[in-house]
Amino acid sequence: MSDMSPNDPPWLTLIGIGEDGPEGLGDEAKRLIVAAPAVFGGARHHDLADALISGERFTWQSPFEKSVEAILARRGTPVVVLASGDPFLYGVGATLSRHVAAEEIYTIPAPSAFSLAASRLGWPLQETACVSLHGRPYDLVRPHLHANRRILTLTSDEKGPQTLAELLAANGFAGTRLTVLEALGGKRERIRSTTAGNFDLADIDPLNVCALDVIAAPGARILPYVCGLDDDLFEHDGQITKREIRAVTLSALAPRHGELLWDIGAGSGSVGIEWMLADPSLRTIAIEQSPERAARIARNAATFGVPQLALVEGVAPAVTAGLPAPDAIFIGGGGSEAGVMDAAIAALKPAGRLVANGVTLEMEAVLLAEHAARGGSLTKIEIARAAPVGGMSGWRPAMPVTQWRWIKE
Repeated sequence: MSDMSPNDPPWLTLIGIGEDGPEGLGDEAKRLIVAAPAVFGGARHHDLADALISGERFTWQSPFEKSVEAILARRGTPVVVLASGDPFLYGVGATLSRHVAAEEIYTIPAPSAFSLAASRLGWPLQETACVSLHGRPYDLVRPHLHANRRILTLTSDEKGPQTLAELLAANGFAGTRLTVLEALGGKRERIRSTTAGNFDLADIDPLNVCALDVIAAPGARILPYVCGLDDDLFEHDGQITKREIRAVTLSALAPRHGELLWDIGAGSGSVGIEWMLADPSLRTIAIEQSPERAARIARNAATFGVPQLALVEGVAPAVTAGLPAPDAIFIGGGGSEAGVMDAAIAALKPAGRLVANGVTLEMEAVLLAEHAARGGSLTKIEIARAAPVGGMSGWRPAMPVTQWRWIKE
């Protein structure tokens, strides 16, 4: 909450600056920088605006929270923050807006690296995936890798394009045209193209954007947009919610924007991973007692482009104490163990959904009892797959699954 009057002018000014420095700034931005008693930004930003800065300079500290505290300590006095391009597109604006009310901030954005790259290539931004890999795992690009997809990726440094090319080539996208756009908007701007499988660019500027015009070879690892992904895409030891059951389960979990899922007895992590693939705002905490399976979940999360999946290794319900309250819970394993169901129900937020699957008689008994006591819905899911029978084919049924879905009031 702000303690300033609604009529007070904003004390915090965010100014986007490009590689062209003061030449790319308007008169208002220049005036505000000159007049500011305190200017925050990266060393590069200070160098770009050097001729304009007359106040005290503050370079970003590590951890960044120290700089945030230093800015907040000057609340009510003029402060200018210099940022790359658009401060609210993967920039410092997003961080500061969590601490400072909108009416206390005045922003003068510059074109983002994505905007500059799109303008150089003639790519409509609304038809292009924009992914920041700056300080983030490169696996985040994986869900976007579809044939004929155009992707703009902001990398961390001069090694980023090579890392990206290797990831593409290793997953069946070696033919992808990879364009490296360096130091966009400045005197050092350079644009070069190659293919992921024959990446041969050297002397790359640390400030770069990679543009991918995706070419997929037969068998490329493409993650379809629907739930119920092929089991073979996952690394597993047989402990996996099969694709048909998984599709029904995710439908029952009904993910909504910004929600957190607990995946208890996560096995391969398939349900929690697909939950996160539904929308970038979704989060999962996977709870798994087997160290081997926990390691497998982490590998699966990376190869599905959701490396931010949180993993808790240990036995439920003991390890669930203190975890953030979930909006939804899936119990795929261990639900018949003492205390697991009660702890899950207690932890679930009001209006949260709980979905539990059972294949054993013991787990089915638990689900029947919970349904009798609490209500909700019960579903029996039976799947049969065609398989050889002698020289012919026949239906081979999988173990039936009992599913209980309950909404907490």
